[in-house]
Amino acid sequence: MSDNLPPPPPEQPQASPWAPPAVPPGKPQRTGLIVSLAVGGGLVVAGALVALVYSLLDSVSDSIALPPARSDAPYSDPYDEEPYGEERYGEDPVEEEPVEEEPETVTSGPAAEKDVTITKCVRDSLIGWQHADLTIVNGSRSPAGYVVFVEFLDAKGTVLTDGIATTDDLAPGASVKVKAQGVGEVPTGTTCRVKQVTRDPM
Repeated sequence: MSDNLPPPPPEQPQASPWAPPAVPPGKPQRTGLIVSLAVGGGLVVAGALVALVYSLLDSVSDSIALPPARSDAPYSDPYDEEPYGEERYGEDPVEEEPVEEEPETVTSGPAAEKDVTITKCVRDSLIGWQHADLTIVNGSRSPAGYVVFVEFLDAKGTVLTDGIATTDDLAPGASVKVKAQGVGEVPTGTTCRVKQVTRDPM
């Protein structure tokens, strides 16, 4: 055999199944053009959004009315004529209204006590409680209400208990019968006495 044999051809590398397909010859790649168009379109959309937001904010700020500026003048100009037809002070005297007569005040003491009379002083035989029957005659010039305080005393004059009788809106000169009831048992022979009378004009 001869040693002048040609060397074997070099081994071709095997293509990976994951590698992108080879570009056939004669078709140039357009990746740069696609990237340029995508970037340019994004910038156009972003610019349009910024312009839209700006116009919305501008219209909202115009619709919000600001309060009017305050005047630097400390006071307003005086009226040429007095408003509401008010009369000037001191020109015409004010007519005084007639003073009504004040009603009688609350009275207590001898004047009111004269209107009350004890007609009966009785001890209940069953429970031993004392009561006083009273007649009230309104001796004033106006309707009045009365509060009468009555004391019940033993033979020595010691107060054993007391009672109250009241009436409302008694006309002048009119009379009414009321009862002042004592509380608690008292001995036989207990007497009654008017302690205080209050007359309240209505």
